[in-house]
Amino acid sequence: MADVFFIASKLAWGILSPSNLMIIALLIATLCLLKGAVTAAKYILFPTVFLAASLMIYPWGEWVIYPLESRFEQPSELPDEIDGIIVLGGGEQLKTSISWQSPQLGAGGDRYIAAAKLAKHYPEAPVIFTGGHNFLRFDAKGREGDIAHQVLTTIGIDETRLRIESASRNTNENMQLVQVFLPQRSGQYLLVTSAFHMPRAMGVARQQSLNVIAYPVDYRSNRPELRRWSMHFYDHLDVLEPAWREWIGLTAYYLTGKTQHWFPHPISKEQGKNTSHSSDSDKLYN
Repeated sequence: MADVFFIASKLAWGILSPSNLMIIALLIATLCLLKGAVTAAKYILFPTVFLAASLMIYPWGEWVIYPLESRFEQPSELPDEIDGIIVLGGGEQLKTSISWQSPQLGAGGDRYIAAAKLAKHYPEAPVIFTGGHNFLRFDAKGREGDIAHQVLTTIGIDETRLRIESASRNTNENMQLVQVFLPQRSGQYLLVTSAFHMPRAMGVARQQSLNVIAYPVDYRSNRPELRRWSMHFYDHLDVLEPAWREWIGLTAYYLTGKTQHWFPHPISKEQGKNTSHSSDSDKLYN
């Protein structure tokens, strides 16, 4: 079932990606024109052009991603002790790294900076990386772990503190496969991932009864008062793509039982105490 879910999710995103949807709509409109179905072509073409034009001049992606990024905040105070720092993969540029034989990081590279910062704050805590590649037709098993190892040691984390899991292909597998690398299954861990991805990551962790405290990084949006009209289609689309994918991911994970809530939220200590059916991880808050 894990393979079916993984393949289905990749194929679905190939269609539901905003950029792909616009291209598909343009192709269908062109075919309609060639077949003489002018009215049908207009019904498809006009909304597509309007959406593309509006995306060119306004950062709609920030409007879509902001609720995700503002859902969980970094702790105002870090706990005195933790059992480890879990870093979700996603900041690595796998193909580019392999092509040039040198570790390359993308926008999600902030996850590594946060890992280094937290590792310095907790000098005894292990740093646990979890993440493999999610390509359908690309065999590079273990290379993600190699890249993570190189980057983490380069930024100053001692090799003896590292625990690397590189077989997982998505967030659900991250939380499943990382468990054998945890010093204590019931311990308390800081969870580092991109802010827009944190709600889904926290939802999966809670569903699997992992004690995690959210530590979001890699913000892609500006606060509403700082958003401006501008002629930057690619930049706006570059924010919309992960935002749209994340909302789809939240929905798919909720419908398939991988999370208990569609849009997981922070849970206070008091709520955790008063919720008798909640897991231990639900008693953690941010």
